Amino acid sequence: MSKEKIFIAEHDPSIAREVAAALERAGYLVAGQAEHGETTVQMVEALRPDLVLMEMRLRGRMNGVEAARKIHTDFDIPVLFISTQADTLTMQTAMLARAYGVLFTPFDTRELKFHIAMTLYKHSMERKLRESEERYALAVRAANDGIWDWNLKTNEIYYSPRWKEMLGYRDDEIGTSPEEWFRRIHPDDQEQVQANLVAHIKGISPQFQYEYRIQHANGSYLWVLTRGLAVRDSKGAAYRMAGAQSDITARKLAEEQLAHDAVHDALTGLPNRVLFLDRLQNRIERTRRNPNDLFAVMFLDLDRFKVVNDSLGHAVGDELLVTVANRLKRCLRPEDTVSRLGGDEFAILVDTVRDVTDARQVADRIKGRLMTTTLLGNVERATTASMGIVLSNPRYTSAGELLRDADAAMYRAKALGGNQHQVFDDSMHISAVDLIRLEGELKRAVEREEWLIYYQPIISLTTGKPVGMEALIRWQHPQRGLLAPKEFIQVAEDTGLILPIGEYILRTACRQARLWRETGRPYLWVSVNISPRQFQEKILVEQVSQILSETGLPAAGLRLEITESLAMRDVSHTMKLINDLKALGVESTLDDFGTGYSSLSYLKQFPFRALKIDRSFIRDIQPGQNTQSLVTAILAMARSLRLEVIAEGVETDEQLTFLRSLACDNVQGFLLSPPIPADELNRLLG
Repeated sequence: MSKEKIFIAEHDPSIAREVAAALERAGYLVAGQAEHGETTVQMVEALRPDLVLMEMRLRGRMNGVEAARKIHTDFDIPVLFISTQADTLTMQTAMLARAYGVLFTPFDTRELKFHIAMTLYKHSMERKLRESEERYALAVRAANDGIWDWNLKTNEIYYSPRWKEMLGYRDDEIGTSPEEWFRRIHPDDQEQVQANLVAHIKGISPQFQYEYRIQHANGSYLWVLTRGLAVRDSKGAAYRMAGAQSDITARKLAEEQLAHDAVHDALTGLPNRVLFLDRLQNRIERTRRNPNDLFAVMFLDLDRFKVVNDSLGHAVGDELLVTVANRLKRCLRPEDTVSRLGGDEFAILVDTVRDVTDARQVADRIKGRLMTTTLLGNVERATTASMGIVLSNPRYTSAGELLRDADAAMYRAKALGGNQHQVFDDSMHISAVDLIRLEGELKRAVEREEWLIYYQPIISLTTGKPVGMEALIRWQHPQRGLLAPKEFIQVAEDTGLILPIGEYILRTACRQARLWRETGRPYLWVSVNISPRQFQEKILVEQVSQILSETGLPAAGLRLEITESLAMRDVSHTMKLINDLKALGVESTLDDFGTGYSSLSYLKQFPFRALKIDRSFIRDIQPGQNTQSLVTAILAMARSLRLEVIAEGVETDEQLTFLRSLACDNVQGFLLSPPIPADELNRLLG
């Protein structure tokens, strides 16, 4: 299959790189890039890409809007704007520039592919429609339209057989009165048709031409285009008028469909973000006239939707989205609006509420409706969602502000475990702003590699010496100083930045482990944690192999840690990953054991080298307590499976003594050494 060529017009090089990378991941070819409007037009003319992704604010004398208009007019190449502003002005500007829409950042690969596919589809349909209209015009000239000839003196009209046939009548079923024509015109169009006719008859307009609806014999209405010219006497008075009537119903329906598609989601048929924001803005204007006329906005995000896509496939995921859309509509009144914003995100405008209690009741109704069991493929699933609610308030002046705050409230609901709703308060906005700031700082940190890798020794209880080191990341923030993983790892995971960060940890740790092995510790290994995003990457094994080759570290010098909950999320994927790593010679460790839900039968299948007892069990070790029994049982089970055991989080002599009494293999924790930089660890090891 051929790949579509996409041209990027973006004044910010970093954004251009991100967009180019996203396009390549999505399977498109990047035809070229430019920062200036003039250069963009020149390069597009030369390269003739299939589509242009355009930032409105380009550098140079010609901005993105002007460049887009010229590209569309001169080269008939579709333009899709990229913008961070999801407001009505941005959409109006895009429409004036004849762009095919706006892709709001940040976006994911699936959203990018969807917008590009829709843009190319709409452009193709418009081109086909234009060609069809041209062919239709030629055919009309050859076959003749419905002809009419009006004698203004006698007030009689001749209607040709084709004119009558177009309306579903035989030649003898329509007389010669003008009323045969005018009474069939749609009531909403009659006044304007007659006004245009009178204007031409009086000589005010050069010709009569108008599109309107006229009733067919079967009672339906068809769209027609009627043209006519008056014949005048020497004094300029019209005494005759003749013209033709064309059936343009197909074109009108196509235009209506294109207009509908532009503001509706293709999958669910719901209003899209553009239409939702427009309706929300209109609702804000109504409230300004009557401040007591309250409404509510809800932002809804499905819980664990990614699991459905990853485990059952995108087709099943789409089926679930359609089901959710239908259930949401049944929870609302006709005057309310439910919209699909993209992915698994929905927005709801509850048009009238008395107070926040009404909105909460709607949320509870939605929660109950969604939890009805849904059959997805061969799997039954009860869907849950996290919902944010914001009530109208005089301080809101734009639809984007309301949607932003509803989004912030939704994130609070998700952070609290999901399957619930939260009402917005000002603290959520502060959190949302902090989150956006942190995302931007993380992107710069990835570019500048503002990372430090600390190492915590894993000590053998048999020899009392280190057998391995766990690599742990720290962020050397330029303003906030040294940050622990808990302050940024989840955001990195959510944004996908964990992938370059994880690669950096892996490469740095392998390089350091090789140095340790070359300087007197030939059997020392380094242990690196694998994040959920890395775990799902198809190229992980290939990446590990490449890094081992680049750094010169033998495969036995690296171990990868996979959490118990992550391992059990997709058992077949876990089995394949561990076996593929084992084929390289890289061993795997089951991390945080005891916190998940793995069974002995599953553990027997996994070819792990070792398991780590979670620090929560070690922390609670007290003489005579149940925790001691649990740790004893875990060690016994591990021995039956021939697994090494590492107890992490050892902080007291009592804990160490107890673990030694059980002949635990290895331990790590602050009692022995906190995580420290490699150079400090070298001095400690001597």
